[in-house]
Amino acid sequence: MGRTVDYYFAPQSPWAYLGHQRLAEIVQRTGASVRVMPIDLGGKVFPISGGLPLGQRAPQRQAYRLVELQRFSQHLNVPLNLKPRYFPVGGDDAARLIIATDLAQGAQAAMRIAGAILAACWAQERNMADDKVLAELLAEQGLPGQLMDASRSQAVQERYESYTQAAIDAGVFGAPSYVVDGEIFWGQDRLDFVERALTR
Repeated sequence: MGRTVDYYFAPQSPWAYLGHQRLAEIVQRTGASVRVMPIDLGGKVFPISGGLPLGQRAPQRQAYRLVELQRFSQHLNVPLNLKPRYFPVGGDDAARLIIATDLAQGAQAAMRIAGAILAACWAQERNMADDKVLAELLAEQGLPGQLMDASRSQAVQERYESYTQAAIDAGVFGAPSYVVDGEIFWGQDRLDFVERALTR
């Protein structure tokens, strides 16, 4: 039986975008399973873990973030708009859609729609907070449009809150974070270590 990786992320995170496909490949390669767990990073996790929204960070940190995003985009050969038209953007509706997809269709489908949402923001200049865009992304992934309605259910909201609390309980403070056997790996640049943990 393969190990499990808990994948905590915010759907509007460029770092989650840069690592998403590589995580999917690692999970497939290692025979691991993934628990797709979008969280309320800015609203709930940052306030108790010392994180700051992008606009409140020191200018030096904001500038270096752009340098690093460019570096990793080129290094990984993953297209990325450094300053997308629709960012900053709220991630709650997208997170709930990912969760609704997971509950109805399973983790692989949730990974597909999550990847599509991340790419919409960071590579396609599409507004992931717009219901019309989310519905288009579902259709493009061959997923049923009814998932939009399911994403507004109380059960999905409760699952979103429970994932956020699980992240807090696990010690997560940034996104993406990958947790294997209780060990946190923060950031897409730690995916090599994630793969080692899944195969040890």
